[in-house]
Amino acid sequence: MGSADEHDTPAEVDAAFRTLRRVAIGHVAVFTGVIVAVPLLTAALDWWSQGRLFGGMSPMFAMTGLGLYAFFFVICLAAATLSNAVEERMLGGPAREAHHQDGAPPP
Repeated sequence: MGSADEHDTPAEVDAAFRTLRRVAIGHVAVFTGVIVAVPLLTAALDWWSQGRLFGGMSPMFAMTGLGLYAFFFVICLAAATLSNAVEERMLGGPAREAHHQDGAPPP
């Protein structure tokens, strides 16, 4: 049986959950804002849907066809990276377990 210092306490788990919930709400707010901005720009600005960029694409088409996919990738990568870092810092992970096994500080 392991000692009590090798396990996360309910208070630590609750604090990590609250922090991860705030991170998720922030990412959802940014995601929703960008998604809602595309139709709002279409309604508010004529050049957004009628202007022409490279290859005859309108800015709206370029944003919808290319920009949103890049945005989705970046927001997913940011959410996953930040959530993993927060969880590892608050609850520990492989680096913390290695520290307990060999006595060396985590990298």
